[in-house]
Amino acid sequence: MSKRITKNIKEAGRLLKDGQLVAFPTETVYGLGADALNPLAVKRVYEAKSRPLDHPLIIHIGLESLLDEFAIHIPRVARDLVARFWPGPLTLVLDASDKVPRIVTGGQDTVAIRFPSHPVAIDLLKEFGGGIVGPSANKFGRLSPTRAEDVARDFGPEVSLILDGGPCAVGIESTIIGFDGESPVMLRPGMIDRESISKEISENVLSAGFKLPRVPGALPSHYAPRTKLRLLGTEEVRRYLEKNAGSHELALLTFQKSFGASPNITTIIASQEPNDYAKNLYQRLRELDSCGAELIIVEAVPEMAYIFVSLLAPRVAYMLACLLT
Repeated sequence: MSKRITKNIKEAGRLLKDGQLVAFPTETVYGLGADALNPLAVKRVYEAKSRPLDHPLIIHIGLESLLDEFAIHIPRVARDLVARFWPGPLTLVLDASDKVPRIVTGGQDTVAIRFPSHPVAIDLLKEFGGGIVGPSANKFGRLSPTRAEDVARDFGPEVSLILDGGPCAVGIESTIIGFDGESPVMLRPGMIDRESISKEISENVLSAGFKLPRVPGALPSHYAPRTKLRLLGTEEVRRYLEKNAGSHELALLTFQKSFGASPNITTIIASQEPNDYAKNLYQRLRELDSCGAELIIVEAVPEMAYIFVSLLAPRVAYMLACLLT
């Protein structure tokens, strides 16, 4: 184990209080943590990730009471969502209190907040005693990490410590909900889908309009591998492989065991279980990205797989769209 990878929560908390950067696990992906109320520490997060300063960060909290410390004018429906989905992979975008540094919000008047459910994240937040910003612990625009080792490969000494909590259970980013008055608005799809939210709070979740706040992880191209990637339907994959077999090194993520029977193709067979597919997507793409191929081909979810599509859309469809370069 790398000397920077540890399970020492007290050391991680101490480093955060000293203004250092600490990577930590959540149920979604690993986050790059810093003291949310320390503007210099938060700036180091942007610098380490090469992230634009107008791209806001999520504040992670380990106590529901901290919500009122970082946000004001909290709608009733937001508190209903807290009661039903926290701790968990749901981020709320609310009016920011004066306590929140503008660098955290990307210069906006709103702040994104969530309460993660990963036990290591909760223990770290309690040890630290406040809010921790925690964007995905990867270089900006690249694949999010779901293991401590992924973080270690992406960063050097700018990250003082990586807190190991094992593989992430969810593996994709949190759902982000904003508010238009008392009405919830879907700002970014995630593991908790629109229908589940609507059912729990007996409210329709609106689609995002043009005047809503910027949110993390919502740029047109995001979460992309370094290798060029193409998303193709099953028959398109078949035709491409027949035409280009042996011509160049390929990496393939597919549902078909019959594909990829060639020495120049590195193949991973994707799970046909929806949540397992979502959980492992980033890790599988990291594996294919590191195999030296000229092109990664991802087979699109088969249109006839109704149960798969209904459970995963729009969250994995959104993820796959973000991968395209």
